[in-house]
Amino acid sequence: MSTSSVILLLSGSLRSGSTNESVLRTAQAVAPEGVRAVLYDGLAELPHFNPDDDTDPPPAPVVRLRATIDQAAAILICTPEYAGTLPGSFKNLLDWTVGGTEICDKPVAWVNAAAPGRGQGAEATLRAVLGYTGARIVEAGCVKIPVDRGMIGDDGLITDPDARRRLGDVLGLLATAHAQAA
Repeated sequence: MSTSSVILLLSGSLRSGSTNESVLRTAQAVAPEGVRAVLYDGLAELPHFNPDDDTDPPPAPVVRLRATIDQAAAILICTPEYAGTLPGSFKNLLDWTVGGTEICDKPVAWVNAAAPGRGQGAEATLRAVLGYTGARIVEAGCVKIPVDRGMIGDDGLITDPDARRRLGDVLGLLATAHAQAA
């Protein structure tokens, strides 16, 4: 496991210009000093999870995913909720990590960017699946920051100062959780 201060940003959305991607790109922009936030961009390339394909070596996109996770100090997730749970493509990403050790004991948090009163199904599913991976959920970093389109500037980043501060705080919490465990 790497001891760097790289925090991997995982978006659960495939939609171009999604609010979830805006949240993570903003987190990247406001990362505290000494923290490098890296956005994973391989969600669409992952094959459907099939245990028969989880061979040695697994498919190339899975190798890249697992290596990217393994090299990260911590993970920050922002995902939409579809039909009361995680989007299938993002659940598929997590399924590829269940049998490995890349996430085990790694600090993980998430941002729920949904409108107030929404997103709890995705959070509950995320918590359950991360339990199977052995992730160390950083509870203080699991936050609700409702983001509507009016909060996003022309550059695709969130303009609201409080939301930006809170995202920086979450990255700081994850970096601290990693440092305390190292």
